[in-house]
Amino acid sequence: MTAPVSPAIARWFRRPQPASNGRLQLLCFPPAGSGAGFYRQWPNLVPAAIEVLAVQYPGREDRIGEPFSESLSVLADDIASAAAMLARRPLALFGHSMGAAVAYEVATRLEAADVRVEHLAVSGRPPPHQQRRKAIHRRDDEGVLEEIERLGGTPRAVLEHGELRALLLPSIRADFRLIETYPGTIGRKLGAPISVFIGEADTEVTLREAEQWSDVTAGAFHLTAYPGGHFYLTEQRGPLIRDLSAKLAIAAWPCTP
Repeated sequence: MTAPVSPAIARWFRRPQPASNGRLQLLCFPPAGSGAGFYRQWPNLVPAAIEVLAVQYPGREDRIGEPFSESLSVLADDIASAAAMLARRPLALFGHSMGAAVAYEVATRLEAADVRVEHLAVSGRPPPHQQRRKAIHRRDDEGVLEEIERLGGTPRAVLEHGELRALLLPSIRADFRLIETYPGTIGRKLGAPISVFIGEADTEVTLREAEQWSDVTAGAFHLTAYPGGHFYLTEQRGPLIRDLSAKLAIAAWPCTP
């Protein structure tokens, strides 16, 4: 008989495919304006030893009727509390763009609660102490849409569809507010190793900024750049997942005597 799933786990995590017996659980954090569906194709590309669980933020997809989180800190608190319940199997975290900041904050909370994080992988985002100060969430709707179009990642057909645009704008604005009011300070260094992935032409993070993620960990540090811009991981999904899977191999495949 399958064990019942905690309401907190069911609230915050989605399995794009039926539950597996993968030794390592990879928690994936979406970028601004996106939901768990952003990672729907990932389970088809990771090794069987890795189970993908996509984080579902409130206010989108099947949580569309819920209020948005009031701050990134509150969001990280809530996710970390649920993630700690998954610690019967090893945990690793991956986040892209805003999701990278949320993943980092969740990792700090898990380690503070003595929950081991096997690996933190961040993508398309400067480290917390190198945040770029912006106020896109204060723009009018057209100003927010201009930024989304500049970043790429959202099909033009969606942006030009009035009803879809109206549906997406509140979550996009709410997420810009979360990340743009995020203080981004460093406390105790993480024990988990960190892997950083960026697009070579990403306007949102430079190579120098990406290198400074090494400041937040006492563990190993790796940096990989791919062709492409901020949403390089759409075109480079296969290479990225292969590289990430290799970084996670120690946790996912225990050494045999």
